[in-house]
Amino acid sequence: MRNIVKLMAVAFMTVIVLAACGGGNGDISNESEGPDTDNQATEESGDQIQAVTSFTLLENMVKEIGGDKIEVHNLVPTGTDPHEYEPLPEDIKAATDADVLFYNGLNLEGGDSGWFAKMMESVNQDWNNAFELAEGVEPMFVTSGDGREEEMNPHAFLDPVVGIQMAENTRDALMEIDPDNKDFYEENAEKYLDQLREIDEQYETKINEIPEEDRVLITSEQAYQYMTKRYGLKEGYIWAIDTEENGSPEQITSLLDFIEETNPPVLFLETNVDQRPMETVSKESGIEIYGELYSDEIGASGEEGDTYVKFLQYNIDMIYEGLTSKE
Repeated sequence: MRNIVKLMAVAFMTVIVLAACGGGNGDISNESEGPDTDNQATEESGDQIQAVTSFTLLENMVKEIGGDKIEVHNLVPTGTDPHEYEPLPEDIKAATDADVLFYNGLNLEGGDSGWFAKMMESVNQDWNNAFELAEGVEPMFVTSGDGREEEMNPHAFLDPVVGIQMAENTRDALMEIDPDNKDFYEENAEKYLDQLREIDEQYETKINEIPEEDRVLITSEQAYQYMTKRYGLKEGYIWAIDTEENGSPEQITSLLDFIEETNPPVLFLETNVDQRPMETVSKESGIEIYGELYSDEIGASGEEGDTYVKFLQYNIDMIYEGLTSKE
């Protein structure tokens, strides 16, 4: 009798184990419940390249070129400083599982000792899977707050020509990671590059139409250095880069001196900075703040600059309107 009980117990446990295994991998299905949508979603996402981007602008660029072949997890959300970021648990998981990771470079993520590099090391990601999209861009430097040290300016993407180079780097990275879909990425990239080339032409044309004496761009941060150099604008600013002191009396006095020399038509603010220092400059100089420009991030979904192309378009439209508003 005791042996029969033991046999029955073993048989019962075997049924439970088989049922659990079957439910976990889809080998046993319940027809009355219909298809397992969770498993379908897993299979579909499994066919996509799992990508991680460091901030919103890159997220948009990768999605534009990668299309439905790519599933993107972005790290730094809109409204958060991309220079300094603390990855969340879901970011760590995404970085661990990623097939490919994209970062700006030019010290935007803090360089070799910054938050992105630390994250890569902490999850043991292979650096061969990580692509610097600003690779090949000649870096420009700003003078830090103490007036002695120079710091790399990471905002090259504000120049549409640099955007073209970054899009080409994105295309090449995706083709390297996923060569089976090479033609797909090339076709998407060419359409995207055509849009960026048209934006570049607009920057050239519109800035040349601004009276030469009014080609002065005043912003809070020296983020527009690459763009102003390419298209021939004088650049004034309160602070050089967001990682330093922002809006000190010395910085404001220095900008007021520059304004007195150049007599700009208007002032501009960036969407992601403290407005008070520029409001002080406006009050002291008597020059109005015309509007906001994008700098470190694209706009939130539904805003005018919620893609990289729209971001660039919005900026040139605002700059042109502001610098010609006194005619």
